Amino acid sequence: MTVAAMYPGTFDPITLGHEDLVRRAAVLFDKVVVAIAANTGSKEPMFSVDERVDMAKAALADIGNVEVARYDGLTVDFAREHGLRVIIRGLRAVSDFEYEFQLANMNRHLTDDVETAFLTPTEKYTFISSSLVREVAELGGDVSEFVSPKVGAALLKRCGKQ
Repeated sequence: MTVAAMYPGTFDPITLGHEDLVRRAAVLFDKVVVAIAANTGSKEPMFSVDERVDMAKAALADIGNVEVARYDGLTVDFAREHGLRVIIRGLRAVSDFEYEFQLANMNRHLTDDVETAFLTPTEKYTFISSSLVREVAELGGDVSEFVSPKVGAALLKRCGKQ
């Protein structure tokens, strides 16, 4: 049986922590779709959805069973429409669990065709978040330990630090 999964998020920008989860998920699942949300709710992204898709494609280009796509609407709808049976969610700390648990239960309420799988990042990435990386870049800090070189260059350019 082929099992395809999706890893949804805003990825503003994609970090090495995200990449770590995608690489490990690519070993567990036959196909992984990194699904980049166009509708970000209350979040005001630094990068457009097209820029985020391009950065993710560049960062993940070496993984054969990974695709990057944008999506609008409900995550479970995207999953069902694309035959994706699993939603991957990352848990960096215990504080992430309550929100992710609520989200997983809501998704299960919306459909029983899609399951949620939680993955934890490698220890060295547990403190990295897109918002922290953006803040470091905006303040002129070195983000090279947190994002791929192409993403780092895009951050520096956007922040006027290059």
